Amino acid sequence: MDDRDTTAQQLEEHRAHLTAVAYRILGSHAEADDAVQEAWLRLARMDSGTIEKVGGWLTTVVARICLDLLRSRTRREAHDGMPAQVPLSDPEYEALLSDSVESALLVVLDTLTPPERIAFVLHDVFAVPFEEISVLLGRSPNAAKQLASRARRRLRGAAPEPPPGRARNRQVVDAFLAASRSGDLARLVAVLDPDVVMRADATAVRMGAAEEVQGAEDVAKVFSGRALEARPALVDGAAGIAWAPKDTVRVVWELEIVDGTITRIDMLTAAETLGDLDLVLD
Repeated sequence: MDDRDTTAQQLEEHRAHLTAVAYRILGSHAEADDAVQEAWLRLARMDSGTIEKVGGWLTTVVARICLDLLRSRTRREAHDGMPAQVPLSDPEYEALLSDSVESALLVVLDTLTPPERIAFVLHDVFAVPFEEISVLLGRSPNAAKQLASRARRRLRGAAPEPPPGRARNRQVVDAFLAASRSGDLARLVAVLDPDVVMRADATAVRMGAAEEVQGAEDVAKVFSGRALEARPALVDGAAGIAWAPKDTVRVVWELEIVDGTITRIDMLTAAETLGDLDLVLD
């Protein structure tokens, strides 16, 4: 059996699962088939022997393709001024949905943002860990959890509830910004977890940012004397910071805050990612 036959066999072993993933995200037979076929083509270009778990790899690739398709729909809708979603009354689509979410998902699926759909479907329907979803979305695991949580609230028709500790987290953000602006390294270190990690997305790295900085002192040095025009923000309902000159968002720092200290910072600059954020500037 040659490599192409092996690759085709691997796809066939996972085709039903991959089609279900794509179909539940997209709601379209044709687009789901296209997404699976594109995943096969990408697998065929790879040395499958280097992939530890082919099923997981294919699931991630299919989800990423679906995310791109959803974003394209959103852009078409914004450009044309009319919905670009596939109708959700397809009986076969209804049959694919799990019993626990079927009726609600049919009603509100088209109201979710692309990242919300991805986070909700992959985690709640297919039990993909948030750590894997976060890599796919280019967000932190905490942000992926927030996206799925917001999708669930919409499914239930419930109004969003402030996350516990939001007021306390805002105090941490204010203290962090004040120390950054004043260049007070000791105060900066005090609001950072000793093992804090700051990561930058690929766009930020191309602009000169370090891909990863570890430890409170090194992270504090990155911000010391800076953030003069940065503002507190709610990022997908959680505490964060944004640089938005003339109210145009250029950079967002997602923060993970635990017990009053910042444990993780994700620097987001890619326009596509920024456009997906539910962002409220202070």
